[in-house]
Amino acid sequence: MAGPIRVTMEVGADGVALITICNPPVNALHPISERRLMKLTISDTSCCFIFILLITLNFIGGSGKFCGGFDINVFSKVHETGDASILPEMSFELVSNMMEDGKKPSVAAIQGLALGGGLELTMGCHARIATPEAQLGLPELTLGVIPGAGGTQRLPRLVGLPKAIEMMLQSKFIAAKEGKERGFIDALCSPDELIKMSRSWALEIANYRKPWIRSLGRTDRLGSLSEARAVLSMARKQASRVAANMPQHQACLDVIEEGALYGGHAGVVKEAKVFKELVVSTTSRTLVHAFFAQRSTTKVPGVTDIQLKPRNIRKVAVIGGGLMGSGIATALLVGNISVVLKEVNPQFLQRGQKTIAGNLEGLVKRGSLTKDKMSKAISLLKGALDYSDFKDVDMVIEAVIEKVPLKQSIFADIEKICPPHCILATNTSTIDLNVVGEKTNSQDRIIGAHFFSPAHIMPLLEIVRTEKTSPQAILDLITVGKIIKKVPVVVGNCTGFAVNRTFFPYTQGAQLLVSLGIDLFRIDRIISNFGMPMGPFQLQDLAGYGVALAVKDIYAAAFGTRNFNSVLVDLMVETGRQGKSNGKGYYLYEKGAKPKPDPNVQHVIDEYRKQAKTMPGGKPVTLSDQDILEMVFFPVVNEACRVMDENVVIRAADLDIASVLGMGFPKYRGGLVFWADTVGASYIHSKLSKWAEAYGDFFKPSSYLEERAKSGQPLAAPRTAHQASTRSRM
Repeated sequence: MAGPIRVTMEVGADGVALITICNPPVNALHPISERRLMKLTISDTSCCFIFILLITLNFIGGSGKFCGGFDINVFSKVHETGDASILPEMSFELVSNMMEDGKKPSVAAIQGLALGGGLELTMGCHARIATPEAQLGLPELTLGVIPGAGGTQRLPRLVGLPKAIEMMLQSKFIAAKEGKERGFIDALCSPDELIKMSRSWALEIANYRKPWIRSLGRTDRLGSLSEARAVLSMARKQASRVAANMPQHQACLDVIEEGALYGGHAGVVKEAKVFKELVVSTTSRTLVHAFFAQRSTTKVPGVTDIQLKPRNIRKVAVIGGGLMGSGIATALLVGNISVVLKEVNPQFLQRGQKTIAGNLEGLVKRGSLTKDKMSKAISLLKGALDYSDFKDVDMVIEAVIEKVPLKQSIFADIEKICPPHCILATNTSTIDLNVVGEKTNSQDRIIGAHFFSPAHIMPLLEIVRTEKTSPQAILDLITVGKIIKKVPVVVGNCTGFAVNRTFFPYTQGAQLLVSLGIDLFRIDRIISNFGMPMGPFQLQDLAGYGVALAVKDIYAAAFGTRNFNSVLVDLMVETGRQGKSNGKGYYLYEKGAKPKPDPNVQHVIDEYRKQAKTMPGGKPVTLSDQDILEMVFFPVVNEACRVMDENVVIRAADLDIASVLGMGFPKYRGGLVFWADTVGASYIHSKLSKWAEAYGDFFKPSSYLEERAKSGQPLAAPRTAHQASTRSRM
């Protein structure tokens, strides 16, 4: 918790008790605040209540927050102890018995956020008054649980079953304005009028001039039983498709159905039981780990703990208007940062500007950007064919092709033209930053800003620092990352950095399996069933073969004998296949249709196996699905061990969230290292050792993995002082 929890009650001359909970920074509910709330409501002598949870410290954006939900730190304590009894019985004792069924009317005054348990608290009130922009939601399923204070029962009774299911299963927020249209919010008003209107509303309920509505008893929004069953059946099918490996989705629907069939009280009883079962589940453990991992990435020793203040980055130059450069520019423009886009000729510049416009239009279509904000973003963009507009930029991000001489020439030029405070960043995905900045005298300003494609959508930003990069430059880029809604992860400087280096064996392992006679489409199916967005071959089709060919020699030089040298992509290109870009790769791509495996690619595979000569005795090997999964992912875990051993990442959790956000590793498995620890270092080491004997150094266990396998220490456990002093890139 970030500050002291205060629960206060002030009874006005009108007899209305104003109850305020203050628990900075997001007003999370906690067992302490729940107990104090109950104590206050029991002893109170007022005529009615207004619940208003305001931040009196750490105001964000100049406005208060009603409540950001239940304190997730308590979930972590449950996971550590396995004891769910430390969770408060908020659903029955407070929300149902004392508030909804109490003898005094209660009104919720909502401003800012009302999420999770905070929203459930409002649903126990007899009316809800809000500011129009207040955000309402029940995001509990993202943490592996379901709403546990009556939300599964009251929300369908307030907004209708279809909308309630959408809000819960998709963790989708709505604005209070929409809440008013759907009947959840009783009245909207300005922040200045919020308390006054809420007091008036509470008095009118107490004096029987407004209805005294108990949400749990309502049935008018549920529809008929047959309608409810049809809606739930459709929701179950959708959940099976999109969340097959996450039990909380079906469990939530089970609980909703219980209430629809047997009444709200029966639903609340089942909800409480299922919530406590889910909160100690593996899925909840992994998702809560991922939640905290994402929030810890901005804690960087020697940067964020030395009282530095971030500088204001108002104008950024992006060099290169290709796929990555235009995506980066889009993200900056949406974040209200002015952009100068530089290209080498008018045709390339026009194409880059057109791509940016298309990106912005796509965001509007997706509903994540308004047309007004799109117009504002476009107004912040300026095109350039030379460096004349670079004289007052605060940051430059180079996003040209992966050619060392070109990058070195660019950095030498911009160092002379840009102001002394300007950060010099590169979007390279593989090249050593010391090589990129070799011909400059501003090593302290050189930093990696590695976005993932498409850059305006993918949430990860790898911030790569060298030994000479200044803490100020790192802090400034972290701040920019937050502004443009990225998750910044600070990593050390090496070939491939953290994510691409860790996952270089991912595609190589799949290609090795194909060389041994395994069907590539079977590999993709197994990896997709594990929870990855797509298999490694479909991913390569999507990324394009140019990337693979560009980094092939770089990886071979950096990783030596553990690099698996494959000619598969070369053969694909020789036969006129370019992946999705020309509609023909391992799969066939037609507009508006799903990718289809191309049976004709077998000719390429046969030639590849003929040249590889890795099949024992020239015959395909026989492997189980589990063998295939492990032969793809265990080498990735092995490389992650080297990345941690060399201090390329600050903590294992950084690699976990980077694997989730950068590569699509399933969040419900907690991230790569967290998952590996559930499998066990000893088991992973034994399998890699066996394969290394059969197939070579690609599978050879790292010394870090070997040490952890012998000691029984988790892979994610922090190093000892002795271990940390050995090899450091941070």
